[in-house]
Amino acid sequence: MIMKIKKLIDSLNLIYYEYDPKSNIIKLDQNYCNSHTQREFTKITYYLSKKHIQFDVLPDRSIIVNGKNSIMSRIKRAIDSVAENFKNNRKNIFVLSNKKVKWAKNIPLFEIKFIPKEIKLEEYDALIFTSKNAIQSINSFNKSWKKIPSYVISPQSAKLVRSLNGNLEFVGKEKHGDKFALEIAEELKGKRVLYLRGEKTVSKLVDILRDLEVNCEEISIYENNFKKLEKKVKIPKGSKIIFSSPSTIEYFLKNFEWDNSFHAISIGQTTAKHFPKNIKPLIADDTSIEACVKKAIEIE
Repeated sequence: MIMKIKKLIDSLNLIYYEYDPKSNIIKLDQNYCNSHTQREFTKITYYLSKKHIQFDVLPDRSIIVNGKNSIMSRIKRAIDSVAENFKNNRKNIFVLSNKKVKWAKNIPLFEIKFIPKEIKLEEYDALIFTSKNAIQSINSFNKSWKKIPSYVISPQSAKLVRSLNGNLEFVGKEKHGDKFALEIAEELKGKRVLYLRGEKTVSKLVDILRDLEVNCEEISIYENNFKKLEKKVKIPKGSKIIFSSPSTIEYFLKNFEWDNSFHAISIGQTTAKHFPKNIKPLIADDTSIEACVKKAIEIE
């Protein structure tokens, strides 16, 4: 039954909901609540009903499949949730920015600065985003981006595009820069494409697309700046440190000495290549901070 449900959910191309086979719950990303999440909720419940699969709706709008929602079941889930929170909060997971993520602590080592530019977006047929920062930046100074089809690397970026009422055309499945380029190349041939990115990039995405005869330009619209710590931070042994870019590796090692008991979590394969030889990172399953935290939780 679990495989049947997973296959059904995968076929719906959801962005805001994700199926967790362990709990048998189709979980809503609690960071979003809009008309798009409502449409996905309606789609899920319609198809579950059509397939005669029993379900119940939880208070947070997640959906439990073939599960009990009695008072005792709700009490058990609440107890399990408290236990999970207690356990995961003790894991000492650190995010190197001020982004708030459940179960993670913050060490803000950098800040994002948007770079407004005059861009004639009407000259392009497609936009490429591999970062939520680029989406937030372009949205801050040129709203016309919303009219142009957006090709994004991951579901996290897709959620932001859709919540801003952008024109979401494609969501990457590979979730890593170079492979993402291979995913979208064929569809972008014959179009004039613009890749909106950060000031520093180590991805070969544009080179790969050009080699595959895609007319792709690139413009940097934000920068990642080092932020000096206001006070000394002590990182406990065994901590899990999340690195979201090559710059965060540089900034962390400027401030801290690496302890062999630490665990490094890399947001992607490109960032992973920039660690010193003595640090062997684990790579998150998706290019998002949330996915990095999830990977860190798996470490016992």
